[in-house]
This record gives sequence, C-alpha cells and structure tokens, in this order.
Amino acid sequence: MTCQLAEGALIWRCGQGGNQMYQIAICDDEIQMRKFLHSAVEEANIVCRVDEFSDGAQLLGNYRGYDLLFLDIDMPVVNGMEAAREIRRKDRKAKIIYVTAYQDYMQRSFAVHPFSFLVKPVRKETIIKAIREAVLYSREEGKSVTLRMETVQGMEEFAVEDLYYLEYQNRKLRLVMRHGECMVRGKISEFCDKLIPYGFASPHKSFIVNLYHVKAIRGYDIFMMNGDFIPLSQKRSTEFRGQLGKYQAGRL
Repeated sequence: MTCQLAEGALIWRCGQGGNQMYQIAICDDEIQMRKFLHSAVEEANIVCRVDEFSDGAQLLGNYRGYDLLFLDIDMPVVNGMEAAREIRRKDRKAKIIYVTAYQDYMQRSFAVHPFSFLVKPVRKETIIKAIREAVLYSREEGKSVTLRMETVQGMEEFAVEDLYYLEYQNRKLRLVMRHGECMVRGKISEFCDKLIPYGFASPHKSFIVNLYHVKAIRGYDIFMMNGDFIPLSQKRSTEFRGQLGKYQAGRL
C-alpha cells in the first residue's frame, strides 16, 4: 500500500493550561541587572519560580530545566553563548532571551534558537512584553501537531516537533526522529507540501528537514541538533538559507 499523508493525519492536541507554574532563570553577573529582571518578572504577573545565577558555569551546574532563561553574554568563567550551546544539547524547549550590551552577537545567537535578543539598556516594559509573549508561545506549543501514518512496521503516531528530517531511499522515506527511525512508502513531494507549513524545508531533492532542529550550515553541509548532517545542494542553497533565516528571525 502506498502511504500518503492524508488531510486527517494532522491532529491538534491541547497541552498545558493557563495555570502552569513557570520555571524562570536569570543569569547575569551584575546584581543590579538581576534585580531589575526579577522585578520585571514579578510585574508580568505570572505564576512562576525564579532562580538567579551570577555566571554561566553556575547556571549549568545547577540546571534543572527552565521554561524561560534570561542570559547575559559577557560573563566570567562561562559566557552566555557557551552556556546556551550546552543547554541546547539537552533542552530544546527553553525560551532563551538574551539581555546584553553586545548587539554584534545577534547573528551568532541564531545557532541556539533564542526567543528574543534585547540590547541593554532595555526598558522594563520591553522585558515584561517579552515574558508575556514567551508564555503565550509556550501555551501554543502545548498544542502539538501529531502525524499518524502507516509505516512498513505498521501504524505509527508521533509529534511533528520530534521529527528531525526525512530522507528518500529506494522508493521509501526514512523518517529520523528524536526516539528512533521508521520507513514509509510515498513520494517526497507529497510530504514536503504537507510539512512546509510546520517549519520544514527541502535543501536537497532527497531530503526534507525540520528547520527547528537545524544547528548550523557550513559550506554545503547542514548540521542537525541530533549530530547528523544533511547535504545542501548548490542549486537550492540560496533559497534554503533564506528560508532558514526567515524562520529563525520569526522566532526572535
């Protein structure tokens, strides 16, 4: 049987509600800035717990999973960029908000998918707005899109955000996911049309990748968050880089 991604295969499921206790971390080596950010969190009027850290090493040594992270960049021992890279290896869902005086680091910050990049000095109203937007995004992400399809092993169901990429092999598609792989029958074009609205793009005629899981592009290699790398065709390079840049900018 040829597997097609039918209209009924995409199912919205509701996730977390409005009474969630949000876990927030503030990491800045300036105590006054930590107090300023803490007061902004309090004025945002959300149910939360706030932990404060004076440098990236302290944050990493005590990391227990956060919904929202405020990160400075220029800090002793471990700076904010290094801390974010380490955190992203184990936590893809944390919303990272950089609050820094170093605007030149904005482009480099894309590698860890920050939620926002705020340049000091920053108004408290801007901080509060960023907090509330992060909470809204978290609630929307709780409504995960689930794919249900017939694979060569049988009927499978999984969340779209768990899918890293698809590779066309011998008239089948290999789906590489967070917790394993599976094979389905079908044309790559059918899947591409259905997945593009959910943040996917095709860098090569044999691949579709989830832009959320792209770590970096070096030359014509796309490095994924799971350690795999995907070929980027020269013909599609400009278009794909534009799609990735637009996707990442939309998350700031």
